[in-house]
Amino acid sequence: MTNTSRESIEQRVVELFGETTRLDVAQFRSELLLADTGIDSLGLVELIFAIEDEYDISIPFNANEQGRPDAAFASVGQLLEQVVSLVQSKHSDSAVAA
Repeated sequence: MTNTSRESIEQRVVELFGETTRLDVAQFRSELLLADTGIDSLGLVELIFAIEDEYDISIPFNANEQGRPDAAFASVGQLLEQVVSLVQSKHSDSAVAA
């Protein structure tokens, strides 16, 4: 069973970011804008697919919005928050259904 603690999810998403994009994740901070990481739109789409596959979730996403400050997740922290929320919500729903 996948660990759904906030720390575990955040750590795994950062690992996926590094694996998918080959970018250095050592400097990641919550306030860092995804556009400032050097990730391109294709890399971001690949990252989203990797996260969705890892956690069996669907992340609402429009690649054309990357770099806009009002995008669903313009920063690393916003992406992490959305993934944590989706994974924990799915886990809660599964526990209730069982």
